[in-house]
Amino acid sequence: MSQTMIINDYSISAENLCVATVSGISGDKQKISFDFQVSHKDYHDITTLLYTNDFILEIPAKNIKFPATIHSYSTSITNLYEEDAVGDFKLVLVEKE
Repeated sequence: MSQTMIINDYSISAENLCVATVSGISGDKQKISFDFQVSHKDYHDITTLLYTNDFILEIPAKNIKFPATIHSYSTSITNLYEEDAVGDFKLVLVEKE
């Protein structure tokens, strides 16, 4: 089941959403992992967004909102410049310290 994630006002349809709590130096932090697809059309917007690595993450259905940074990410494809190409992205965000 997909969930709407909002990262810096950019909506993403996320799959395999996992919300966890991890222990940090200054206390417990939220960690969110999810998968999403990126099309050729959205590739530039998504990669530009991810390069900022300074996010406000919102999951409206779970009443979650916090500042976050990238813990890890990966993609199934590196050349989304080809028309009709779609890549599977995996992203893990962690609440900022």
